[in-house]
Amino acid sequence: MQFNIPICLTIFRIILIPFFAIVFYLPFHQSAFITALIFLIAAITDWFDGFLARRWNQITHFGEFLDPVADKIMVVIALVIIIECFHVWWITLPAATIIIREIIISGLRELMADIGKRKKIAVSSIAKIKTMLQMLSLFLLLWRPDIIAIGIGVIGLYIAAFLTFWSMFQYLNVVYIVLFYKIHC
Repeated sequence: MQFNIPICLTIFRIILIPFFAIVFYLPFHQSAFITALIFLIAAITDWFDGFLARRWNQITHFGEFLDPVADKIMVVIALVIIIECFHVWWITLPAATIIIREIIISGLRELMADIGKRKKIAVSSIAKIKTMLQMLSLFLLLWRPDIIAIGIGVIGLYIAAFLTFWSMFQYLNVVYIVLFYKIHC
């Protein structure tokens, strides 16, 4: 296994995950802000590791595996924290929707890898927009500086949940076409 800067950034992101979860529970005034800040740093490394891997031509099989796993862990933990923090159905519903999508997409990627077609379900532009909006919403909902930021975070979470379904159905369509073609040809 080859380590490079993009993979080290991904590993750093994984290391940050328990820290933002732990800081969330610490009983001091700025814990929400520090939690959100750690999450933001992790989110920035998500963008930066992919950018560097493509720019420096350092894309590896291990990096292709580890990056989406790190992303999903980071997002799911943040969503669980937000569900617990707000403890209302109107936060739980979009958060659970996003978690379900992440599990389904992971399964689809595994299925496509098993049949040698993993590249067929590359990240779509809708998924990239969803991820950016999701990260911003999670940042605001972890921080919770005021009612306006919370409102923007909730609206962003609902839009991200909608885009989550949209991108999931795009992926399902690709998988269906690949499997249908493979079965009939």
